[in-house]
Amino acid sequence: DEVQLMGAGLPTTAQLTAFRARLGSDSPTSSWWMSATSELDWLRTVDFDPATLPEAIKLEELDINAEPVKKIRLAQKTVARCATPGKDTKALTSEIFDKIKDRDGLTLIVVNTVKQARILYAEISKQRKDAPEDERPILLHSQFRPEDRAKQLKKVTDAEGKRRLVISTQIVEAGMDISAATLFTELAPWSSLVQRFGRCNRRGTEPDARIFLITPEKPLPYTEEQLAAGAVEISKLLASDANASPASLSVVPIPAVDRPPARHVIRRRDFIDLFDTTPDLAGQDIDIDRWVREIEDRSVQLFWRIWDGAPPVTDFPQGHRRELCPAPIGSVKEWLKKKKLTPWRWDYLESEWVKVQKDMGEFNIVPGQIYLLASEAGGYSPETGFDTSIPSKVTPVSIAVSGTDDGNEQDPASGGNWQSIAQHTDDVCGELQSIIGETGVICAALPIAARWHDLGKAHEAFRSKIKLDRRVSQDGKEHTPIAKAPDGAWKHHLERDAEGETLKRRRHFRHELASALAVLQPGLGGIPEELRNLVAWLIAAHHGKVRLSIRSMPDECVPPGQKRFARGVWDGDLLPEVLLGNSILSPSVALSLEPMELGLCTEKPFENQPSWAERMLDLRDAAEIGPLRLAYWETLLRAADERASAKNHITIIK
Repeated sequence: DEVQLMGAGLPTTAQLTAFRARLGSDSPTSSWWMSATSELDWLRTVDFDPATLPEAIKLEELDINAEPVKKIRLAQKTVARCATPGKDTKALTSEIFDKIKDRDGLTLIVVNTVKQARILYAEISKQRKDAPEDERPILLHSQFRPEDRAKQLKKVTDAEGKRRLVISTQIVEAGMDISAATLFTELAPWSSLVQRFGRCNRRGTEPDARIFLITPEKPLPYTEEQLAAGAVEISKLLASDANASPASLSVVPIPAVDRPPARHVIRRRDFIDLFDTTPDLAGQDIDIDRWVREIEDRSVQLFWRIWDGAPPVTDFPQGHRRELCPAPIGSVKEWLKKKKLTPWRWDYLESEWVKVQKDMGEFNIVPGQIYLLASEAGGYSPETGFDTSIPSKVTPVSIAVSGTDDGNEQDPASGGNWQSIAQHTDDVCGELQSIIGETGVICAALPIAARWHDLGKAHEAFRSKIKLDRRVSQDGKEHTPIAKAPDGAWKHHLERDAEGETLKRRRHFRHELASALAVLQPGLGGIPEELRNLVAWLIAAHHGKVRLSIRSMPDECVPPGQKRFARGVWDGDLLPEVLLGNSILSPSVALSLEPMELGLCTEKPFENQPSWAERMLDLRDAAEIGPLRLAYWETLLRAADERASAKNHITIIK
């Protein structure tokens, strides 16, 4: 929606459409682009020709002549210029107050940067410091925590029709259904101005709607050329009847300079590489920022907490999405350096909080990453969002967290009721059948993968996570080997193992890798050989941790005797005989990690068979399968697993 605001994301959507057509998907897919201020040619990329699209859907004559539509399209809005430039905040504020002193209804002020919005908000608040609570100005921009932003949005929508001021940025240009009686806006690209004008007299009910243009001090975040093109169209508008009704604006062509910039265009090889979501050796995900947004817009996520001691304790929960506040990376770096603040980040490899290191005297802040700050650092308020000028403590968001999860396992095995592998597997298979019925997907490997996906939970490394006195449930029923257990049954990941269990509990253990290595063995379980690789893939990937490669982590427990090891699985580990539900019994199987190496295997049971990487690359690159079908099937298995786990958390009261 509103594609002119997507920046680098616009050509990415076009490229993805081309890739889906060429690589094939499990079901038909469609892409929709919506805007009142864009050109079809903006979708043209190296791999996508917009001429292949069907005719655009537009209002037809019958629609245009319908009374409700006519009322909105012909809504009158007079346009004039402000005498005061944007750089003179105090004088501009006085002019704004003078122009609205005898006017009713909402006044919306849209500026081009968050910085300018804060400055203007501060001056307006200063000049209206004695106003009652329900008449104070409202600030709205992109740098709020989710719940605070939602509260600000509600204030804005509740203020429609009332005498109140809203100061905002270009976030009002899309997805915001608000109608102001008076609009003040800084000069912007023409396509942005059209969107902003649409927030004035949006319902067509204001008899005297007015728009005032403000000259900004700098063109940022736009270019001089974009503002110049917008100024040309404004001059034409002022030279005519100065009416900015949608009908009048619809005949104005969109300037070519308004096309969203795209310095980076994702190519097919880039897209294929993204299929392997294995984190890098530092535990970080692949950075896709350059294909989603412009470099200047790159940001980080901050959250604030209160804790005792210098470093946060290891089991201090990671940031929840409700806590996260977007912040521009440049401002964050400058603020941290000036205030001598200490940011922390979660190290996924070490499973602990670590200080962010400095490079040439500046914190090594990485775009897209999440950073923890102490509440005492300040820099945020629910009314103004991220603001480095705020010295007061930040009130943390209250969240419910569980400290029982292993920082690396990240599997929802804890919580809910006791369940054996057989019980949970039956539930997952049932949910998968429902999903297959809903989607109509045809993939013979999916039901098999669902039946075998949790075999690895019979591994002693997984079973050793359960407290010794809780390995059998206390409800009098048999649930072993265990797939799910209540929170209190699990050992805290910092607890020291009892004597004799040190080698059983292993860091970074992934039960799904153990499951996949087992089903990969020829002849196991009567799985059709032509489906075995696909079944193994779906099992290994359904938690998103093991994909195209099997590799060990730097701080794993190293087995004795030069054995191969990866993700807590050791060469020769034994999975016991396990009932998988539906009367299916998995035999005892010794695991081999030889497929983690490149080249043909030379040892039994994989003698003369290809490596894991070769098998999975063959699936990814097969014309009849490919990355998109694999990703979709994997998602369905994951969804079935999540649904079954969610139902296990429901307590039925009779």
